[in-house]
Amino acid sequence: MSQPFDIAVIGATGTVGETLVQILEERDFPVGTLHLLASIESAGQSVPFRGKNVRVREVDEFDFSKVRLVFFAAGEQVTLAYAPRAHAAGCALIDLSGALPAEQAPRVVPEANAELLKSLSAPYQLSSPSASVTALAVVLAPLHGLLTLQRLSVTACLAVSSQGREGVVELARQTAELLNVRPLEPRFFDRQIAFNLLGQVGPADDAGHTLLEKRLADELKQILADPALKVAATCVQAPVFFGDSLSLSLQSATKVDLKAVCAALDSAPGIERVEPGDYPTAVGDAVGQDVVYVGRVRNGLDDPTELNLWIASDNVRKGAALNAVQIGELLIKHYL
Repeated sequence: MSQPFDIAVIGATGTVGETLVQILEERDFPVGTLHLLASIESAGQSVPFRGKNVRVREVDEFDFSKVRLVFFAAGEQVTLAYAPRAHAAGCALIDLSGALPAEQAPRVVPEANAELLKSLSAPYQLSSPSASVTALAVVLAPLHGLLTLQRLSVTACLAVSSQGREGVVELARQTAELLNVRPLEPRFFDRQIAFNLLGQVGPADDAGHTLLEKRLADELKQILADPALKVAATCVQAPVFFGDSLSLSLQSATKVDLKAVCAALDSAPGIERVEPGDYPTAVGDAVGQDVVYVGRVRNGLDDPTELNLWIASDNVRKGAALNAVQIGELLIKHYL
């Protein structure tokens, strides 16, 4: 990947956007000119890149014909407003917001479905899935061919950074208020998050399912190319700044061979399996790392066709920013 490409990052001052720019530098991404873009409120700020401070400009004034690739690391409304302009200018784009339908911008996790890109054509529109789906797809990819999966159930304990910088600030504020014995007034979340678990992330529909839970199920099915797979999902807001923790239970049609499962996990890219007797945590292991940690690999208590795992992953770094950069690397190496 020696040929330089002019690229743009929209949402460059956000938690994910800043991390994305950092990873572009760390992985020596072949950037020619880097254009950092954000809303008018954030324009004028600077973000460090390769020893210089790159000034952030207002996205509304940007000419997308200047770049070959655009990362959308802002919210859904920003993607919906500016993705058509980027597409019309012939740019490849990678969206992290989930705003674009899968038919228009397929979800990609390079460790799981990189071959999908072969069936697409320029200008490429791709999406990086939600952070929890990235972690799940990395782990499920080597198991999908090994097991005859019938059903999976996941409980995703999500860090407050999944809600952006506002979630981080709110947890810090609430924690300080409680530790200083001051009255707590929830602001960003609708109730206390500090030292607590919230059993629902976002509003639920009439059936009781949240948008994030439905997105998790839909994205997993698309990435695994298994539309018949039954998925049960519960998303929980955890009082953790960074790092998602997921409890995953798989139901196979046949008996699960634990030795084969462990061998598949050990040989798969992007996974660090923790040996029996120990288990990974988000804060102690996953935060700041580029791999997904897996532990507590075991059969069901009374069902040899059941497989249970515990997963820890950095939601901002691995789940969002790094996955998007890896998609960009695939595009530049093979398709742009």
